[in-house]
Amino acid sequence: MLKAREEKKGRLNRGSVEQFYLKQKPKTNFPEKEITSVKEMLLLYIPLLAVLAAGDNEDAFQEQIFKMFHSSSFYNRSWVKIRHSAWLGDLQTHGWDNKSGSIIFLHPWSTGNLSEEEIKELEKYSHEFFIIMPQVFHRHASQWKFKYPFEIQITMGCELHPGGAIVDFYQFGYQGSDLLHFQNNSWLPSPKGGTRAQDVSRQLNQYLVTKKMVQKILSDTCPRLLLSILEAGKADLQREVKPEAWLSTGPNPGPDRQMLVCHVSGFHPKPIWVKWMRGEQLQQGKQQSGILPNADGTWYLQVFLEVETTETSGLYCRVRHSSLGGQDIILYLERHRSSRGWIIVAVMVPLVLLTALAFGLRKRCYVDPFSPSNF
Repeated sequence: MLKAREEKKGRLNRGSVEQFYLKQKPKTNFPEKEITSVKEMLLLYIPLLAVLAAGDNEDAFQEQIFKMFHSSSFYNRSWVKIRHSAWLGDLQTHGWDNKSGSIIFLHPWSTGNLSEEEIKELEKYSHEFFIIMPQVFHRHASQWKFKYPFEIQITMGCELHPGGAIVDFYQFGYQGSDLLHFQNNSWLPSPKGGTRAQDVSRQLNQYLVTKKMVQKILSDTCPRLLLSILEAGKADLQREVKPEAWLSTGPNPGPDRQMLVCHVSGFHPKPIWVKWMRGEQLQQGKQQSGILPNADGTWYLQVFLEVETTETSGLYCRVRHSSLGGQDIILYLERHRSSRGWIIVAVMVPLVLLTALAFGLRKRCYVDPFSPSNF
């Protein structure tokens, strides 16, 4: 195998990258040993998956997606800006150094159980694939009606479903619209891509080695990396931090109306349930902001409720999170207003006393020049 790789390397050095890709024949199916290792890893990690999926949230498994993003901005025929990154759910795990052509591991556990040889092969694939792709797009831009400047986006990865099924995916986009997807070792045109998608897929399907490399990454490398970083990074992924919550009011939306805001911050993991309620009734008309990241890796969100000024009695904000152990946070609007009133009193009383004291001192120190005692 080593000798064969050296021969491949020699052929690559003697010819262009594109010629190398076109002349290679597809490899046979992947070794059974590698496929079995993925299945064995899945069996070993089922207890971990049960923990990750626990909690009162139907979106728990949305976090178990490993995605690799690529985008190329083609400004003109001589200027292309390329960006790569990889994410586990909403957590970035890998970056890319364009100068050295190497993967940046953003966490100690980001390598998973991949060997150094596999990491180098992945870097080689990324480097070679994104050398040849710009050449292809430049050459066929006119034929495919790609007008400069244009943007190419690629999203590939694998997703762990409830029950242990792992599904891979690969989407190829042009100017933000689906153009191709990769399935069964072939590029397939998007139904909405028209003749352009058909022409692009027909051309890319000629690059046989590229297709085999993509297929191997999707069917073998990605599942093993996903499962192994879930195991290696479980200390971070299973970290639980209790949220802090408070209430405030926003700008008045109109006459006799009020905007109430429930803030929840500092929680981890991301899945959370926050609702405005009255008694046991969920309140209609609420608006939830997107869940945003804090600098320390925790999360933050706001939930808004617009109500009539006279209809605020009995309203409260309820927060459920896995870190709370079933003890929901409940913030009543009346208590919030009461405590705000006490804060105002606590501030105003000292100010009144200080004003009275200053007035008394000033009166005592004042001397009337016409007083009989001065003569």
